[in-house]
Amino acid sequence: MLVPGIPVKGPFAHTYSIVARDESTGEIGAGVQSHWFSVGTVVPWALAGVGAVVTQSFTNPAFGPEGLRRLSEGSTPKEAVEGMVSKDDGRDFRQLAVMDIQGRSFAHTGRKCVAEAGHISGKNFSVQANMMLRNTVWGAMAEAFETSNGPLADRIVAAMQAAEAEGGDARGRQSAALVVVKSKSTGEVWKDRLVDLRVDDHRDPLKELARLLKVHRAYESMDAGDAALESGEMAAALKHYSAAEKLFPMNEEMVFWHAVGMANNGSFEDAKPLFRKTFKKNSNWRVMVPRLVVNGTLRISEGQLQALLKE
Repeated sequence: MLVPGIPVKGPFAHTYSIVARDESTGEIGAGVQSHWFSVGTVVPWALAGVGAVVTQSFTNPAFGPEGLRRLSEGSTPKEAVEGMVSKDDGRDFRQLAVMDIQGRSFAHTGRKCVAEAGHISGKNFSVQANMMLRNTVWGAMAEAFETSNGPLADRIVAAMQAAEAEGGDARGRQSAALVVVKSKSTGEVWKDRLVDLRVDDHRDPLKELARLLKVHRAYESMDAGDAALESGEMAAALKHYSAAEKLFPMNEEMVFWHAVGMANNGSFEDAKPLFRKTFKKNSNWRVMVPRLVVNGTLRISEGQLQALLKE
């Protein structure tokens, strides 16, 4: 769909989104869903120690990095939004929200955004939507975020689920994304980005996003277990691997490393059924066992190794 006279700078991401901040941790993030392919590549932007931006409707992707740059140079969200919109010939068709690390937010909904369209900006959040089935979507999102508890990522998902409950995008669903960053930058981007999940093309992208968030938490525990294993903290490794398996019990790798953690903590007999379970699902895990013994990752005797290979 092309609109005469409107510069086309990005995809038509008619959608609903949220930028939000956790008051207790200072973490900041953004969530989005749309009936458009790979919405997460253009709409949500976040930078630790700076803030978050969502740019949608007849999307101008330049608003993402430009908004973060303005915040980093000291602009308020209001100044950042007004400064960018004032220079944009397509401003009447744009929707944009900016939040800084202090939780201040400001949004713009162009007067020609496709109905139903609107936004609500408050302390620690801004919700915005266009081309919605009903004009109750962004109000439901605001209420859901303000009344929810738990980690920021979960509250962002809750706000988007509230949007869906009100009918969501009038066209349907296709993609979704979620990003959360730390309150302060470490100078190492891979450490600053706490959650970065995208569902590019799916019949129920928000449901899939929620599932991926649970998987993400399981792998966070796996990462913690790996770090503990590397430093020789076997009890801590077992704790983290066990937690990971509980979060994602169908994943054979979680089961395998839980077994490794148990064996390394003197519970070889209890670990054997878990090893056996992974061997049954994928015989290549049996090949991995002696390799892990050689490099010291799996600390069992030669006798235990041979017994395990016969499982």
